[in-house]
Amino acid sequence: MNNTTTLVRGWKLTRADGRVMGFTDCDVDLVVEGVTYEASAALSPSEAVTSLGLAVDEQEVQGGINSDAVTEEDLARGLFDGASVEVLEIDWSSQRRHDTLGHYYLGEVSRTEVSFTAELRSEAGNLAQKRGRFVTSTCDAELGDNRCGFDATALQVSCTIGALVGEADFVVDGLPAGTDNTYSGGTLIWTSGANLGQRHDVRAHRGSNLGLWRAPLEPMSAGDAFDLLPGCDKSISTCHARFSNSANFRGFPTIVGEDAFKYAVPGEAGHDGASRNGG
Repeated sequence: MNNTTTLVRGWKLTRADGRVMGFTDCDVDLVVEGVTYEASAALSPSEAVTSLGLAVDEQEVQGGINSDAVTEEDLARGLFDGASVEVLEIDWSSQRRHDTLGHYYLGEVSRTEVSFTAELRSEAGNLAQKRGRFVTSTCDAELGDNRCGFDATALQVSCTIGALVGEADFVVDGLPAGTDNTYSGGTLIWTSGANLGQRHDVRAHRGSNLGLWRAPLEPMSAGDAFDLLPGCDKSISTCHARFSNSANFRGFPTIVGEDAFKYAVPGEAGHDGASRNGG
C-alpha cells in the first residue's frame, strides 16, 4: 500500500485593492489556474474547525512579515483587512486544483515584530455580526459620512512637523490659530517622508502639539508633511457649536440617563417631590 500523497494545501487571497496572492505549504512554488502559490515560508495553518449549518467556521494561518508577499507596512496600512481567502487542495504533481475546501475572509490580524497571525472566518460570519443602531445620547455617525452630512474636508489642513517631542508626539507647523482640540480624535495622513501614505488616529491636539495613538512604522523627521482631518467627540454640544450640524445629529441627546433611576438619599436636598422645573 502506498501512503504517499500528492495533495498540498493552498490559499488564494484577494485583497480589497484587487491584488491576488497565493500561498501553499508545498516546498516549491506552484502555478494553478494562472495564480502563483508561493512555497511554505509564507503561511502555515493551524487546526481548522468546521461547523454544520450557519455556525461560523474558524481557522488561523501564521506567517512571517519579512517576506516579499506579506510586509509589516502593508499589514499596518490595513491592506489585508477583510480580504477574501479561498482554501483549496492542490495536486502538486500536475499543478491542478483537486478540491475547494472553503471560502473565508480575514478577520482579526495580530502582529509581532517578526510574524503575524490571521484569523480566517467563514462567510457565515457576516451573518453573525451585530447590525443596526444603538440608542445612545451620542451620535453614531462618522464625521463627514453620508449620515453626518458635514463636509469634513472644509476643515482639512496641510501641515509639517516642526519639532519632535517623542515617538508619537510632535510640534506642528501650519496649524491655524484658534483650533485647539479640533483635531483630537481626527485622522492624519502622511504626504511625505518615510511614512508616506500611512493613516493614523490622532490622540490629542493641544495648541500646536499633536499626539498619535500609535507611533508610525518608520521614525518621523522634522519637515515631514501630512494632511489633518478634524475629530468629533459625538456629543450634541460639539455638533452644534463646532460644526453647526445639529440638524443631522444621529444620537438621542434627551434620552434618560442612569441618574434618573437612582433613589434619593434620606434627607438629601432637592428631592421633595416637586417637578424638576420648580413648578
